[in-house]
Amino acid sequence: MLVMWADDRSSNLGVRALAQGSAALVRRVHPDAEVVHVHYRSRTAPSPVGDWRPLVRARLDPRVPLRDWLAGFDLAVDTRAGDSFADIYGLRRLTTQSLLARLAHGVGVPVVLAPQTIGPFGSRRGRALARATLRHARVAMSRDQVSADAARSLGRPVDVVSTDVVFALPRPAVPRTRDVLLNVSGLLWAPNPHVDHERYRAVVLDLARGLRQRGRRVSLLAHVLDSPVADNDVPAVHEVARLLDDGDVEVVVPTDLEDVRRATASAHLVVGSRMHACLNALSTGTPAVPLAYSRKFAPLLADLGWHRTVDLRADDDPAATVLRLADADLDDDVARLNARADELLVGATTALARVQ
Repeated sequence: MLVMWADDRSSNLGVRALAQGSAALVRRVHPDAEVVHVHYRSRTAPSPVGDWRPLVRARLDPRVPLRDWLAGFDLAVDTRAGDSFADIYGLRRLTTQSLLARLAHGVGVPVVLAPQTIGPFGSRRGRALARATLRHARVAMSRDQVSADAARSLGRPVDVVSTDVVFALPRPAVPRTRDVLLNVSGLLWAPNPHVDHERYRAVVLDLARGLRQRGRRVSLLAHVLDSPVADNDVPAVHEVARLLDDGDVEVVVPTDLEDVRRATASAHLVVGSRMHACLNALSTGTPAVPLAYSRKFAPLLADLGWHRTVDLRADDDPAATVLRLADADLDDDVARLNARADELLVGATTALARVQ
């Protein structure tokens, strides 16, 4: 089985959750499946897949080895990195990912769109690429109803409205030794196209100080690990620790996905700017308050019955809103959320089982 656009060794632990969660979902149907991941920087394919030009050549030239390599798989699970089946990240990204799916379909491999965010598509070309992808998919799944509505508007309703594949991962059993884990996003800490980074910095510091004034113990969590890429959380969490002027503040830099899931399971509350920091928390039984910066947060969580998302773009005082939520007893609500997630994943496994 081929899992496309999910890196099981990424420095972004949300991407690892996507990769390993997709593999776990496949193995619910095919327990002995050998799963191969292919993504922008992987070396699993015989030629690079991270640029649209070699993919066009592979479509036109049957001698290109990538075609035979793809044809060797029984199934291609197209994750689109969870939220990249849209044109908000640029048409080049959407084109490249769509071409690989089209190439797999063209050599006879069933392509399944894993549970993911679909849309938005603001351009004519983006909508055309999306329609073609949906038309050729053997099964199309969304992870929220808003995405399902986006697919329907393109003329191809999804087969299943499911949820994020992180809920297919095993849940670690660890004692709750931490109080509040605060995930700081390196993406938002620096200038970015999503939110005002200076305001974001103020929100994070106000929140950390407000929690501590209320007697809460705050640990700082990196969910994207250190790498040469600027988008990582490690420098941001260390800077927050320094600005809090407390040498005793704990900085949590996990080693891998299993480690971060043990960390979230060890907390009483997670406040996260990375969506999968929150999803790792919720799927391990820990209440989470997301600090959302895009459309992908609220619909997914609302479908699970979780209405505690704080929108950084719309809330006048996000820190105050989080502080109001932080003292609530949410354990029963998290248990109901996980039961709902389990129900939604049944639909995904049933759809996968029908693919021949």
